[in-house]
Amino acid sequence: MNIADSEEMAAHLLARGYMPTENLDEADLALINTCTVRDHAEHRALSFLGRLRKWKRENPKRIIIFAGCAAQRLGEKLKKTFPYLDLVSGAKEIDRFAELLDNSALFIPSGTQENKPQSSITGYVTIMRGCDFECSYCIVPSVRGPVQCLPSAEILKNAAQKAAQGYKEIVLLGQTVNAWKEEGKTFADLLNEVSSIEGVERVRFVSPHPIFITNDFLKAVENNPKIARHIHLPVQSGSTKVLQEMKRGYSREILLEKLDALKKRGFAISTDIIVGFPTETEADFQETLSLVERVHFSAAYCFKYSPRQGTPAAEMTLFPEKILEERLDILLNKVKGLAESAYRAQLGKPVQILMETPNKGRTSDNFWAQTQKEYPIGSVVNTEVVSVEDTLLLTRD
Repeated sequence: MNIADSEEMAAHLLARGYMPTENLDEADLALINTCTVRDHAEHRALSFLGRLRKWKRENPKRIIIFAGCAAQRLGEKLKKTFPYLDLVSGAKEIDRFAELLDNSALFIPSGTQENKPQSSITGYVTIMRGCDFECSYCIVPSVRGPVQCLPSAEILKNAAQKAAQGYKEIVLLGQTVNAWKEEGKTFADLLNEVSSIEGVERVRFVSPHPIFITNDFLKAVENNPKIARHIHLPVQSGSTKVLQEMKRGYSREILLEKLDALKKRGFAISTDIIVGFPTETEADFQETLSLVERVHFSAAYCFKYSPRQGTPAAEMTLFPEKILEERLDILLNKVKGLAESAYRAQLGKPVQILMETPNKGRTSDNFWAQTQKEYPIGSVVNTEVVSVEDTLLLTRD
């Protein structure tokens, strides 16, 4: 989502005559798009903003824009701490970014430069913003707002433009992306419509919510090979009690039912897991470990619970850091090798590779694969896995 938001804001700057650069010293403008899901992410953004003081002092005409979720949470008070900051643009203002630029006193020249396609084969398309869930640990609803589903006509137009620019893979984005709906249409319908656009070879989506893994969605997947067979589904905990206290909206049993249905249809499943939620007992933690053993995720991203100011869980008594570290270490050891194991399980299987370099690409279930021959970037290669090296599939072709 942040990549897509960054591209959208950058497009408005490109249209005003700016060009991207990897060298901060030659830049006239620095746009910092921020995350605040975890405290560490916000601190990193603020630390970077602090380091720009010297950069701005060297040339006072330089412009600094601080945007995204941390900007939404902290607001205009940022300018008191960082008086050299020129513009604050919160996550809820992404659709008004061009207006913010035009109404500011900054020198931002107008122009008509085209937003040129990236070198990647993957194009990001936002289909909804915000979240209607109230997970007790999560700050996203307060900085992103309630769900707003974009119209399907706008989504399809955006996806078609990406395809026309040469993007072969479309990634649909939203905080609970599979909750998207429109009168008479479901997320499953949207997946089918996007995949039918000329030039689109594969469709992915992030980040889904377990509740919205519906029979309608599963049916669409069964009948449409262009829908990628990989899903990143944050489970957060394996304990029904903790899931209830997190206000996730599902139990361990419902979660396993959804995961089993996905695996039955050939999905590789990666996930996010939080350890040390304030009410997590040792028994709860063991249930999370057993869930990992039961499901065999293709990858698991594990985090210590991070209290976010303004959320209900932030008022709860926190675990000592030592316990958080111990549990995280145990979980990390449990998930260690998941990716290698998932790759080894592909040995001998037929795969369809969307080429991202002349001899490397990703399979539908998101495994990296290397071909013996070279193929055009963006082409689809049907082949078979003959050997595995760590986290790389080697094919027959």
